[in-house]
Amino acid sequence: MSTNLDGIYAQAEKDVAPIDSHDKLAALKADYLGASSALKQAFLEIKTLPSDQKGAFGKKVNEVKVQLEALFIQKDKEITEKEARKKIEEEKDDISLPGRNHFKGAKHPCRLIEDDLTQFFLGLGYSVAEGNDVESDLFNFELVNIPKDHPARDMQDSFYIDDNLLLRSQTSGVQAHVMQERKGIGPIKIICPGKTYRRDDDDLTHSHQFSQCEGLVVSEDASMGMLMETLTLMMRHFFGEKREVRFRPSFFPFTEPSIEVDVSCFNCSGKGCPMCKNTGWIEVLGAGMVHPNVLRLNGFDPEKYQGFAFGVGLERIAMLKYGIDDIRKLFLSDTSFLKQFRKE
Repeated sequence: MSTNLDGIYAQAEKDVAPIDSHDKLAALKADYLGASSALKQAFLEIKTLPSDQKGAFGKKVNEVKVQLEALFIQKDKEITEKEARKKIEEEKDDISLPGRNHFKGAKHPCRLIEDDLTQFFLGLGYSVAEGNDVESDLFNFELVNIPKDHPARDMQDSFYIDDNLLLRSQTSGVQAHVMQERKGIGPIKIICPGKTYRRDDDDLTHSHQFSQCEGLVVSEDASMGMLMETLTLMMRHFFGEKREVRFRPSFFPFTEPSIEVDVSCFNCSGKGCPMCKNTGWIEVLGAGMVHPNVLRLNGFDPEKYQGFAFGVGLERIAMLKYGIDDIRKLFLSDTSFLKQFRKE
């Protein structure tokens, strides 16, 4: 027997002792337990021995193998523990460093407006309906009386994904979905808050992305008087009980008749100033009675049902309510700006 098994283990103990890294230990382990190691050669010698010697020698080879494996496992643990202790020592907290301040966050002003608006209309018996930001051309336009050749489509200048899908330019599609689900049976009394998208960033009061809230009421007795009273209550809720509200004739393809809603300027109390362009009034939103075509397209009988609808931009309300002069401030994540809306 040419292999000195006791010598193999003794030498391994000496070689393992100074090892200080897992890489070096792995290389040494290959020398002692790998395919070309002396121990591997000892296993190959077994078949060359006489039958009466194979048993004892094979047993001894296995014992040495087990001892070597245990030796390397123990050394691996020692290296791991040493590295952990070193890391702990290096990462000790420096108690001389200044403490970390924890600042209380704030809701975005548009979310404040949305929450306030939602609570206001829930108090009037409305429910909240939501939809997807990606809408079909059918629901975004055609079912709200804006066919393919209608000039209102050019005014909205939408972001199309393909010939049928687009980023919704208004939340009116949510109203169409709700009306379709009701299958011509009223009443409906909903608000639809959500993000909308248009290529509209010409000045400091417009952005390609903005939040909108539309409202829809469909019933057998809905009237322009109900609409005007609802919007008057809403305007005074946001801008104060002393605000005067004005309604002007306008045009929207999904309502007929249509109105624009103005509120008396809170900067000059209606006397005229740069904020209201010396008119004494500030335009806030559009509204009107639901066009009979919209009712008909969505399965409602316009001889039995009528309705009213309105739409308001949440950024516009936020800018007016909080005196924000540039819509871009609402999208820049400027903490010095946003912290103004933190409630202590």
